[in-house]
Amino acid sequence: MVNAVMLRLREDEVATVNESSYSKLIGAFVNDAKRLVEDAWDWSALRTTFPVTTVSGTSTYSLTGSGQRSEVLYVLDETNDRELRKESNAEIDRLNTLTNNDTGEAVRYSMSGLDSNGDLQIKFYQTPDSVASIKVYGVKRSGDLVNDADTVAVPWNPIVQWAYSYALVERGETGGQSGAEQAIFANNAMTTAIALDAGQHPEELIWETV
Repeated sequence: MVNAVMLRLREDEVATVNESSYSKLIGAFVNDAKRLVEDAWDWSALRTTFPVTTVSGTSTYSLTGSGQRSEVLYVLDETNDRELRKESNAEIDRLNTLTNNDTGEAVRYSMSGLDSNGDLQIKFYQTPDSVASIKVYGVKRSGDLVNDADTVAVPWNPIVQWAYSYALVERGETGGQSGAEQAIFANNAMTTAIALDAGQHPEELIWETV
């Protein structure tokens, strides 16, 4: 991806991202663009499962390895064959307070900040009173690219197009395409990629009045 941007800038290709100060800069732009693209949609390639095994008397659990940029789509209690209902933190706290923190099978959940490792935490109501296998289905977004051989799971073309846009803005007047003009192309590339991926999940784009 770095070399794809370098070619568009009419610069020599490099053998490694760290070959020059400029290639390092382009590498930083690639990472900026990767974060932008990953955050723009719940990509199929980033969807995963965070397993949680409940412990009697414990209501809050960390989603190990999730990181703060991940998100939860839905939660299933496999042991008790139930989908848990999402609530706000305020509602979970209200239920725990008004019901004197009842224990039993978890039926609702809320997201409860980050743990000391920077991973997402999930809080259940009721507080589990037994061991249960709960699957948290979500989107796990990755960290920065570091090594030359690192790859991305999301479509790479929008990343290259956005990184090229950032590079044009940094370079200033080029006598050709401006950063603002390239941003339009980059946005179109990302929109097209999202539309193609969204076709795998048409049920998620149906809006109903409630």
